[in-house]
Amino acid sequence: YNLLQVGDSLRASTIRKVQTESATGSVGSNRIRTTLTLCVEAIDFDSQACQLRVKGTNIQENEYVKMGAYHTIELEPNRQFTLAKKQWDSVVLERIEQACDPAWSADVAAVVMQEGLAHVCLVTPSMTLTRAKVEVNIPRKRKGNCSQHDRALERFYEQVMQAIQRHINFDVVKCVLVASPGFVREQFCDYMFQQAVKTDNKLLLENRSKFLQVHSSSGHKYALKEALCDPAVTSRLSDTKAAGEVKALDDFYKMLQHEPDRAFYGLKHVERANEAMAIDTLLISDELFRHQDVATRARYVKLVDSVRENMGTVRIFSSLHVSGEQLGQLTGVAAILRFPVAELSDQEDESSSEED
Repeated sequence: YNLLQVGDSLRASTIRKVQTESATGSVGSNRIRTTLTLCVEAIDFDSQACQLRVKGTNIQENEYVKMGAYHTIELEPNRQFTLAKKQWDSVVLERIEQACDPAWSADVAAVVMQEGLAHVCLVTPSMTLTRAKVEVNIPRKRKGNCSQHDRALERFYEQVMQAIQRHINFDVVKCVLVASPGFVREQFCDYMFQQAVKTDNKLLLENRSKFLQVHSSSGHKYALKEALCDPAVTSRLSDTKAAGEVKALDDFYKMLQHEPDRAFYGLKHVERANEAMAIDTLLISDELFRHQDVATRARYVKLVDSVRENMGTVRIFSSLHVSGEQLGQLTGVAAILRFPVAELSDQEDESSSEED
């Protein structure tokens, strides 16, 4: 939905109703599977059914469909297609990179465990990926001799701790759920942070606040669903990408209220602020990159690239989130500045008074 633009060409397998005439002259119609290449004219996205309907005209020879005939291709997860564009700009390429790298979008990690079994998972907005499975055979406690049991348990905790460090990117992950039945999660967390203190493991110690303990019925992957439904978890998970967008927009409104010279919106104003290298955070709606006019779209892409070059932060808002809709009401592009740029409003006043 975010990559397709009017004018692109899309090639995919589809079903077409084709009328056939037999030797006797009787007309029948068959549904035939064929591969079509369309020039995209209209895009309709159903976010609930996760289905994309792309309407366009046929631009490649096909035995069943005439050139220039209209057809609608439905795209859905796990269906192959080929997309061709006249130009792939930096925003589009970055979006593909982020979509292909699950670690990028996985705001939440989870360790679901029971004695002797643990799953380390990444939870992205669209799926859960198991990154590591740790299994250790733990002997039962014997009367008067628990040393074997304790040693095996320690070895198990050590392996889970290694898996966490190897597979969880703490720069991206906002919250690590540790879920288990009984006291396993508490014992594991105590062991992990004792070891972290002993070995002076800064990575774990600095991110201690991100660990959240919750109950689950077992250490199998399916038990993660219970952990994610826990009310304590849902309030913590609000600090993911969507919440980051809400906060950025909130900061912008506060700045607009208290220091209006450091909060600009509208493409012209924001571009002028960018020329002065004043942009600290650029807020821009992904809707603008779906603009039909190539030159206008290129202008937005150039703005994003330029802000990044000047070490500014760029937040691309999804128009499917509430925050994206709010930003859309502010022309879809806004900026929080590093320092006040007052000349802009003054210049406009001068030019308008000269015209008067």
